[in-house]
Amino acid sequence: MGLSLGTQPLTTPSVEGWKGRLLRPRRDAFITGEHLNCLRLTVTDLILLFASAAWAHGDAKKLAYTTDSNGDFCGQKNTRNEKKNNLFYFNILKCASPTVLTSFQCPTRQFCVSVCPDRFLTFIDVQKKHRVDRSSWEYYRQYCKPGFNDPLKPVSEVFRNEDCPSFILPSRSFLKRCFPDLSTINGILALKNRTTFIDGTGSTRNIADLQKGIWICYREYKRLLSKPGTGDTFYEIGFHSDLRVYLQLRQTWLAFTIMLCILEVCILLAILFLRKRIQIAVALLKEGSRTIGYIPCSLLYPLVTFFLISICISYWIVIAVFLATSGKAVFKVLNVGTNCKYANETCDPQTFYSTNISKECPGAGCHFAFYGGKSIFYEYILIFQIFNAFVFLWLVNFSIALGQCTLAGAFASYYWAFQKPKDIPSHPLSASFGCALRYHTGSLAFGSLILTIVQILRVMLEYLNHKLKDSKSKSAKFILCCFKCCFWCLEKVLKFINRNAYIMIAIYGENFCTAARNAFTLIMRNVVRVAVLDKVTEFLLCMGKLLISTSMGILGFLFFTKKLPVTPPTLNYYWVPLLMIIFGSYLIAHGFFSVFAMCVDTLFLCFCKYLAPASLLTLYPLCHCLLFHSMSEPQTE
Repeated sequence: MGLSLGTQPLTTPSVEGWKGRLLRPRRDAFITGEHLNCLRLTVTDLILLFASAAWAHGDAKKLAYTTDSNGDFCGQKNTRNEKKNNLFYFNILKCASPTVLTSFQCPTRQFCVSVCPDRFLTFIDVQKKHRVDRSSWEYYRQYCKPGFNDPLKPVSEVFRNEDCPSFILPSRSFLKRCFPDLSTINGILALKNRTTFIDGTGSTRNIADLQKGIWICYREYKRLLSKPGTGDTFYEIGFHSDLRVYLQLRQTWLAFTIMLCILEVCILLAILFLRKRIQIAVALLKEGSRTIGYIPCSLLYPLVTFFLISICISYWIVIAVFLATSGKAVFKVLNVGTNCKYANETCDPQTFYSTNISKECPGAGCHFAFYGGKSIFYEYILIFQIFNAFVFLWLVNFSIALGQCTLAGAFASYYWAFQKPKDIPSHPLSASFGCALRYHTGSLAFGSLILTIVQILRVMLEYLNHKLKDSKSKSAKFILCCFKCCFWCLEKVLKFINRNAYIMIAIYGENFCTAARNAFTLIMRNVVRVAVLDKVTEFLLCMGKLLISTSMGILGFLFFTKKLPVTPPTLNYYWVPLLMIIFGSYLIAHGFFSVFAMCVDTLFLCFCKYLAPASLLTLYPLCHCLLFHSMSEPQTE
C-alpha cells in the first residue's frame, strides 16, 4: 500500500524519506519549470519597466530641493539660488488656511533665502527708520523679492505686489524650510522672552506681558462661575458625569450579578461540551512550544519579513514621489478669501501682477502648485499611481506569504521526523526558505494577487465613500456600506484560506488552487476543532501580548518617574515616549507570537490530514499527545 507524500510514493516510513521530503518538494502540477521561469521574468520585467518609466519622467532634483513660488529650486548649483538653501514664507500664518487642504500649498509667496530670520521686525517699523537705521533695512530686505530696494514705496503697493513680507519672526530651519522657532529653556517657551512687537501706540512691548491679560480674563471667568444663572446654558439638569453615583444603586449591582452569572454559565457549558477539543488545542499548543524549542531560529524570521516589507514601502514611496514630480511646474492663483473668481486657476508668475487679477482679488498671488502639464505620460498619472499602489500591496502580501510558507515548511519538517531532533534537517528554516523561492514563487504570487485585488477594490470603495459623504442619497450610502462590509468579510476569508493553503503548499508542493481546496476541505471536516483551536490560541497569544506590553509600560513609567535606581533623561512630557514604548513592545511581541501561531496552525493541519484509523497510525510519526486525544473522536465533525 503506497502513499504519495509530495515527491515520491512511500511504502515504508523510511527515515530518509521523512527527513528529506521537504528538501525535495514536487514542482507545480501544471506549470513546467520553463514556463514558471518565463512567468517570473515577465512580472519582474513589467515592474522594473514601470519603475524605470517613473524614474525617467521624474526629476530627482525635485526631491532634494525645495521649490519657491517661481518654481525655482532652493540650493541648486549653478543657479541664482545656489547659496539659498532655505524656503521662506512671507506669512506663514496663511498656511493655516483651508486652502492648503485643497491645493497642498500655502497661499503666500515663498522665496529662497540663505539663512532664516533670527529677530522680530515689521515692514512699517523698518520703513520708518530706514534713514537712521540702514542696517535693519538691509537685513529686512534679504527676505523681500530679489532685487527690491525701495523703502519709499507705498505700503499698500508693497503688500499687494508681495514685494516684502509684513513681518518676520525668529525662525529655525527644518526640512530646509523656515518655521517659527519654538525652542524652550527649562521647559518654558523661549520665544516670549526675546521677541518684541510694536503696539498701537508705538510703544515696544514684550510678549510675556500678555500673560497678565490672560490671567485677568481667567480670574473674571472664575468669578462669574460662582454667580447663579451664568452657567445655565452649559449644563443639563439630570446629567451626572460622576459614575460613582450609579454605584450606589441596588439595580446596578443586580445587573452586574446577572451578567456575570450568564457569562459563568456560558463558560461552563463550553468547557463541558468542548472539553475534548480543548484538550487537543492545549496539546497542540504544548507541541508548538516544543517545536519552536527545536527550531529557535524561527523566532528571528519576523525580522526578515520586516526587512522585506520595508523594501516594499521604500519602493512605493520613491516611485510615488517620482510620478508626482514627472510634469512641469504648474502655477495657480491662491487666495485666502473666498470671493475671488480666479481662485485655483492657472497663471504665469512673470505677468501676474501686471494683470487685473491682483486688483480684483486683493491678497491673491500666483504660486507654484504642483508638477503637472498636458504631456501624454502625465495624463495617465492617476492610473500609474493606482498601479503603483497595486504593486505595493502585491509585494507586501507576497512577503507575508513567503514568510508563512517558509515557517510552515520548517515546522512540518519537525512534525514528520521519526526521531527528534535526529531526523530534523540541520537547517530547516533556510532549507524551507530556499524551497519556497525555488518552487513555490508562482503559487505564493497567485494567492497574493487574489488578495491584492480585493484590497484594491476596498480602497476604491473607501474613495467612493469619501466622495459620497455629502450626498443626500441614503440608498446609495446603504448600498456602498453593504459592499464595504461584504468585501471586508471577503478579505478576512481569503486571508484565512491563503494562510492554510500556504501550509499545504509547503508540505506537499501543490499548486495554489489544489492546496486551497484541500485545506478548505480539511477545515470543513474539522470545523469545530478549528474554531476551538483558533479561539484558544488567540486568547493565549493576546494575553501574552498584553502581558509584555503592560510590563514594559510599567517599567517605563517607573523609569520616567525616577522610581528606579537609574537616572532618566530630562523630559517635559513623558507620556509620549511611554506610549511609544508600549506600542513598540506590542508590535514586537505580535511579530514573535505570530511565529507561534503559524507553528500551531501547521501542526493542526498535519494532524487533521493524517487523522487515520488505529491500524495505520504506526506508519506516521504523529505526536503521541495528539493521538491520545484523537483516538476517541470520529474523523469528521
